[in-house]
Amino acid sequence: PHPLLVDALHARLLEAGWPTRALRDAAVVLASAGSRDPDSRTDTTRTASLLAARLGVPVLPAYASASSPTVPDAVRTLTSRGHRRVAVASYFTAPGRFATECAAAAPWIASSPLGTHPAMAHLLLHRYDEAVKADGDLRSRLLATP
Repeated sequence: PHPLLVDALHARLLEAGWPTRALRDAAVVLASAGSRDPDSRTDTTRTASLLAARLGVPVLPAYASASSPTVPDAVRTLTSRGHRRVAVASYFTAPGRFATECAAAAPWIASSPLGTHPAMAHLLLHRYDEAVKADGDLRSRLLATP
């Protein structure tokens, strides 16, 4: 996971009403689409850890499909641990069924999908630059091979 994703997640939570200082009774569910790919789950867990470090509150990853816990299950888990303010952070790039269903499970606030947040554009350009460099490196190696 790239730090720019955490920048966008944080900004979207602030837009939704997240306080600028950490609240002891607050927590976040990071709502992701879900996947059967274990690497995807690992990346979502890492992103949740990075967001938790940024916010200073627990962040529990959850999924709209294909994996568990579900967003409502994660909300219940955090509530049972004494977190009265549970927000749902949308880890979706665009609005749609999953984003809508996950936001509906938020007992407090829910952020908008990452979408057109400037950090997402920066991340796209960064990934493009990496791909161009990798392609150039490969092309150089191929041309240097007799």
